[in-house]
Parts: sequence; structure tokens; C-alpha cells
Amino acid sequence: MEHTRRSLLAGAAVAGVVGATGCLGGNDGGSGETGGNDGGGGGGGSGENGDNAVAVDLDTGSYNCDLAEPSDPDLDYRPALGDPDADVVVRAFEDFTCPHCATYKLDHFPTIREEYVDTGQVRYEHFDFPIPVDETWAVPVASAARGVGAREGDEAYFAFSSAIYEAQGDYSGEAIGDAAEAAGADPCAAMADAQFAAYEEASMEDRSEGESMGLTGTPTIFVNGEAVEGADADAISAAIESAL
Repeated sequence: MEHTRRSLLAGAAVAGVVGATGCLGGNDGGSGETGGNDGGGGGGGSGENGDNAVAVDLDTGSYNCDLAEPSDPDLDYRPALGDPDADVVVRAFEDFTCPHCATYKLDHFPTIREEYVDTGQVRYEHFDFPIPVDETWAVPVASAARGVGAREGDEAYFAFSSAIYEAQGDYSGEAIGDAAEAAGADPCAAMADAQFAAYEEASMEDRSEGESMGLTGTPTIFVNGEAVEGADADAISAAIESAL
């Protein structure tokens, strides 16, 4: 059975307001307290798409990069793994500055990938949902990740994501460069994407899509359009098994 993007969104909308007990609106720093996100205050400065309001002035550290604004970012790039024709589609909404997202990606995602994505049973797609927990870094780090993926492919995107989550709390230009190198990508290009928030528009589109699906926090995982209660491997596995 082929699941189209619109059919999945329609199924998710029916579920109503969703969001795991994780990072919520209002820069809660990942306290895990329940609450609501009214959809405002997204994506840094002005929240306007494409204005690079959240660009950050990076110190490139030992890389000594001369950063130039990226000329043609691939705003259509969607980080994804697995069989595009899989009957089960998992969609994960994350904020790179949310501690709960780091826990999900580092501790739980590897199990889902090994058991379901790498075996061809699931198509896995990443969506940005910059709350942001940290206005300085949420969109710049997401931009760096997308740039790595757009240039080097999905495996590099997910390798970068894991590596940069390891540095959460100590984000910097050099940390972005190190994560890019770990993913086999150009560190200076990744830092340029971050400095100029090259993929801000794509991240804001992801956020708008999440809001239309009723998201209130991150990480939030959907399996074939249905929100999973929780973002741990057991809960996601149970939802996938039900869908299969």
C-alpha cells in the first residue's frame, strides 16, 4: 500500500493536538513539563521565512574557514532513510536544541533503524520543528545538517545529526565542523550553512507542517500519520508492528 504525503497528513490531523512530554514552546530548555505551544515564536528572530533572522556569527575555530553565503541551497531536500515504497512511513519531528530529541536520536533511533529501516520495512523521514529551545542554535544547526545531507546524501545527514547531538549544550562553529568531518562532509560548507541559516525556509516549512498536524513539542513521532505516545524505542516499535 502506497501512502501519499497528503494522506498521511490528513490522518495525523484527525489525531488532534499531539506532543510527547518533552521540549515544549516558550524556551523551556527541555524541562519535560506539560504545556502548550500556540504556534507563535517559531524559528528565532522574526519568524519570517527566508529572512535569515536567526543567522549566527560563527567562530570557525581551528578550521579557519572564510565563510561565504551559500548561493543555491536545496530547499526541497528531505532527510530520509529506507525503502521509498515501504508500507510504513515513520516521521520524526525534532529540534536540535531539545535535550529530549538528543536522547531520542542517540538512544532510541538506532534501534528503530536497525530493526525496521535497514530491513526495508519502514521509510523514515526527518522533519525540523524548531520550537526553538535555543534561538541561537536551533535553525543554524538544522541548516548545517540539511546542507550536509543535500550535498553528501542521507547517510551523511544522519551521521551528522548523531554527531552534533553529542555536542548539544556546547554548540559552536568548531562543533559543527567536527560533526561534518565525522559525516565525511565539508566542515566549512556546513559552518557556512549554519552561519547564514541557509535552510531556514525549509525548517520553517517543516514547523508549519507540524503545527498543522497539531504538534506541541519535540520529539514527536508519527507512524503512518498516527502520533506515537512517547518517543522511546518500545513505543515506536509497538506502533510500527501494529501498522505492519
